Amino acid sequence: MRRALPALLLWLVAAPAQAQGCDANGVQLQVLGSGGPELIDRRASSSYLIWLNGKARVLIDLGGGAALRFNEAGARAEDLDAILLTHLHVDHSADLPALVKASWFGRRIEPLEIYGPHGNNLMPSTVTFVRTLFDKTRGAYRYLGDFLSPLDKTTYKLRPHDVPVKGNPPVAVFKLEHGRAQAATVTHGAFPALAWRVEMGGKSVVFSGDTNGDGDQLERLAKGADLLVAHNAVPEGAVGVERGLHMPPSVIGLIAHAAHVKQLVLSHRMARTLGKEDETLAAIKKKYEGPLAFANDLDCFKP
Repeated sequence: MRRALPALLLWLVAAPAQAQGCDANGVQLQVLGSGGPELIDRRASSSYLIWLNGKARVLIDLGGGAALRFNEAGARAEDLDAILLTHLHVDHSADLPALVKASWFGRRIEPLEIYGPHGNNLMPSTVTFVRTLFDKTRGAYRYLGDFLSPLDKTTYKLRPHDVPVKGNPPVAVFKLEHGRAQAATVTHGAFPALAWRVEMGGKSVVFSGDTNGDGDQLERLAKGADLLVAHNAVPEGAVGVERGLHMPPSVIGLIAHAAHVKQLVLSHRMARTLGKEDETLAAIKKKYEGPLAFANDLDCFKP
């Protein structure tokens, strides 16, 4: 006869992941997903959460694994002001249906704003993307069509928006319930992509999203930011397709320096950059001398 496991061990095996929310005072950035589209990095894909006084207010991107991390962080969908999407690649958007379904079990009443890029021949617009997922008649998850149907009264509504970025500098500004967000177009190959700046509680946090760093849009958007989250998806010396999609460490350092950002966090860490932290740090420090950290899932940072 097998011996019973000690009670403490049974509890450890069965216990769910403990909430890892950030400090309840002021503004905090939490990294929900610090990885890219790979699975071998053992990280959730790109996703970030901005907390204000202990409540999750703005969610940026929702790659695979982000919905689980959202729960592990102790966040609640009913507290969100908005979801901001940098672009619609799988590793930035795949968990949107999972979060929406999970939110049905919460207490959200107000509509949930979803802002993201326009479309082109390679990618749908944000509005089309959300409707393709949730349209009550033709959506992939049409059984969740109540989240879009204006006639249904059983749940809150999703309100997707395509971000019109115009003017000089080309920045779109949105008022949030607890602050504001600004978006600028950035170059990510031929795919429509945005960088975001969120201002809340007297602090500013900028998200580069995926970009090769061409142009000065990201630098302008990040000017004087308290914290810049930059994606460390390729190593120094990258060439070809990967360089056309992502910026190497030297470009990250140049932009952080030119924008005078107060703190730099490197995320979207992939197999080709993991283990090369010393090399990455050296390339960035040639231009940027401020505080720098490499992100892991559920890390919290104070802007």
